[in-house]
Amino acid sequence: MELVNAPAPAVYSNLTVEEFIQKYATHPVYTPPTGPQLNAKNWQSESALRMFLNNLTAEVAEDPEKLVVYGGIGQAARTPADARKIVELLLTLEEDESLLVQSGKPVGKIRSHAEAPRVLIANSNLVPHWATWEHFNNLRDRGLMMYGQMTAGSWIYIGTQGILQGTYETFAACGRIHFGGDLRNRLVVTGGLGGMGGAQPLAATIAGATFLGVDIDPERIKKRLETRYIDKMTYDYNEAMRLVLAAQAKGEAISVGLVGDIGDVLERMIQDNITPDVLTDQTSAHDPINGYVPNGMTLVEAKRLREEDPSAYKEKSLKSMARHVHFMLELKNRGARTFDYGNNLREFAMQGGEKDAFHIQGFVPEYMRPLFCEGKGPFRWAALSGDPEDIRVTDEALKELFPENTHMINWLEQAQEKVAFQGLPCRICWLGMGEREKAGLMFNQLVREGKVKAPIVIGRDHLDCGSVASPYRETEGMLDGSDAVSDWPLLNLMANTSGGATWVSFHHGGGVGIGYSQHAGMVILADGTDRADRCLSRVLHNDPAMGIFRHADAGYETAQENAEKFGLNV
Repeated sequence: MELVNAPAPAVYSNLTVEEFIQKYATHPVYTPPTGPQLNAKNWQSESALRMFLNNLTAEVAEDPEKLVVYGGIGQAARTPADARKIVELLLTLEEDESLLVQSGKPVGKIRSHAEAPRVLIANSNLVPHWATWEHFNNLRDRGLMMYGQMTAGSWIYIGTQGILQGTYETFAACGRIHFGGDLRNRLVVTGGLGGMGGAQPLAATIAGATFLGVDIDPERIKKRLETRYIDKMTYDYNEAMRLVLAAQAKGEAISVGLVGDIGDVLERMIQDNITPDVLTDQTSAHDPINGYVPNGMTLVEAKRLREEDPSAYKEKSLKSMARHVHFMLELKNRGARTFDYGNNLREFAMQGGEKDAFHIQGFVPEYMRPLFCEGKGPFRWAALSGDPEDIRVTDEALKELFPENTHMINWLEQAQEKVAFQGLPCRICWLGMGEREKAGLMFNQLVREGKVKAPIVIGRDHLDCGSVASPYRETEGMLDGSDAVSDWPLLNLMANTSGGATWVSFHHGGGVGIGYSQHAGMVILADGTDRADRCLSRVLHNDPAMGIFRHADAGYETAQENAEKFGLNV
């Protein structure tokens, strides 16, 4: 009997493994294949292969030469040889096998089954007593470990867009809570315009604000200009101030990137009696050696000292962070709405001598926790066809699926107009309990009916409602004091593995650095099959449910109400 709406038969490329590597994965040039043809033996392995290469393509990665995707030293693979081997193994992986990856190094295949994850990843995990940057760096220097960040080592980074809506939701909440609805005529100031912080200018302007971002590295600002995340760039403090203050007075939502040291800029603003309305930071402060650049040093000087004397570098870095936060506190006292954006700046500033660093509130308890209690979080997807039209089709299908969700519809319309794709065409929007499952099944139907040209990969950031234990970020200030309990991300990992995610990961240190967080990631494929329907239904129910379980257990009434609303057994 002929199947109705069955997926089209698989079409395979005729490339050998060596030919594929020559074409798509010759270090340092990595490019994901696109279109409906399979290079691997099945779409599950193919999806992991394409997203791994997408993480490393020059459009996406901050430093493909070093396999660094974002976040200072956040890598997708440990060494070029490991990257090559990962590609080889994904090309030949069977549907009853799963690949094991240990901190960016493929270490073996195990027997599994068709609805099990094709890839199981563990990154940067250390026994708690040894979970320090010193021990990690010693292992890394010996080639025994890499830093996976959050979505770098789990192969679901989608460029700066990946954190864009979460940043927008934060700024929008700030506008609602403190400024009577939005951020028009408000000045937002921040440091850090790298792979994560680079989302801030566009997120702020979508929220209506005038924005000033500072970064010591001009190349990072140039990349944000090229990808339309920032409007203007300058090396001159006075020019930057003229631009943003004039725009603020007119209520113009423009963004300016200033090349400079954020501490110096904040000090100058204090001297000039300029107080921003909103102040935060997304420098790479999670890593005081390989991320943050100390005050008074050029990039060349910083690189030299980092290599010659890491201990001296760290000491300078911590003192600079203390100075940086001291100026943030002064501006807070002058009226700036000041919050930490989860990069562990406060902890390292305190180590550097600023005893009042934690007088600055974290962004999650300040703005995001109500969303977490609803099971909401960053739902992201990638079109494996490589065709931006497939993302347009999914955008429109989501609007039809959730016509009552005007906030999501507005976001998608803004994203269609303003977001430039990096690498494979991707999208992100925040969806909650119930919505994620419906969206995933709808995407699978689009693939089944041929309305998109190839399967769709669905994932999320690890910054999510139920997948992280991070006392200085996602789980800061939990109602019951359970900030540091990491059973929850482990349960998330196991729930998504048993549910049939296409690949899963468990990391240590992402966002805030070694010793300060543990978190789980998941990615699942919509390839139009009945198998995918079953896996999507389980995983996209279980994953947001973990957020409600976690927050209901901590005593949040909203989460308890949502548990009852969605029939979750708490």
